[in-house]
Amino acid sequence: MLTLRSKRARKALFAAFWYTILGATTVMVILPYVWMVSTSLKGSDEVFAYPPNWIPIAWRFQNYAEAWDAAPFGRYFFNSALVAVAVTVGQLITCSLAAFAFARMEFKGKNVMFALFLSTTMISTQVTLVPSYLVLKNLHWLDTYQALIVPFLANAFGVFMMRQYFMTLPQELEDAAKLDGCGRLRFLWQILLPLSKPIVASQALFAFMGNWNSYLWPLIVTTSEHMRTLQIGLRYFVSQEGGTLWGIFMAATVFVSLPVVVFYLIVQKSFVEGIATTGLKGA
Repeated sequence: MLTLRSKRARKALFAAFWYTILGATTVMVILPYVWMVSTSLKGSDEVFAYPPNWIPIAWRFQNYAEAWDAAPFGRYFFNSALVAVAVTVGQLITCSLAAFAFARMEFKGKNVMFALFLSTTMISTQVTLVPSYLVLKNLHWLDTYQALIVPFLANAFGVFMMRQYFMTLPQELEDAAKLDGCGRLRFLWQILLPLSKPIVASQALFAFMGNWNSYLWPLIVTTSEHMRTLQIGLRYFVSQEGGTLWGIFMAATVFVSLPVVVFYLIVQKSFVEGIATTGLKGA
């Protein structure tokens, strides 16, 4: 009896320890966002006040209106949304097709080809900036939507995630579909993808978030004002001469980050399930 109580006590202590670690980590992650929202509602005199005020003394909701009017954010929003949605849809199509081929089809050199394909994830994006820029320049695609969208329509990591998930689904599903006269594309569209909603949601979130937050590539390949994206638009609030207007800058940051937060909340359940189940079956 004493041993049983001792085991229960150790188990409870172990659980309390990890809950404490997770709670502290959660607070550390959330605090910057709370401070961002708080700063977006402050005047310049409150931003660097000591001790810091988490709750603004004078609420300045006009910071959001001033941030929106400081630059053509309507156009920036349209550009970022168009690029992020187009890349997300494109990656879901290309990644699902490639993942299906690597997971369900047999052809000579498949494993070698997949290994070479996966090795591209080890190449830093910065390494390919110059050659990618030169290719787009020769195609006369600079300062166009093609330059912002086409280079990112395929993603090796997305193919890897979807392949691993497809391999966890039983082969009997495909065999039964073949007996009913179902082709490969129809099987992928009507059976495999509906059963793979968690990993599809995960890949959609990664693709959308990565392209929505992209800064370096749009900065390089766009030159005109009407092709700029939101992340580049934030530089209007950073000034070395007159000083950064932190309240307005944080207000702009809030509505720039809001679409990603909303999209994550929509796919949160499927995203967590997809991450938890990816990679259960190896090659």
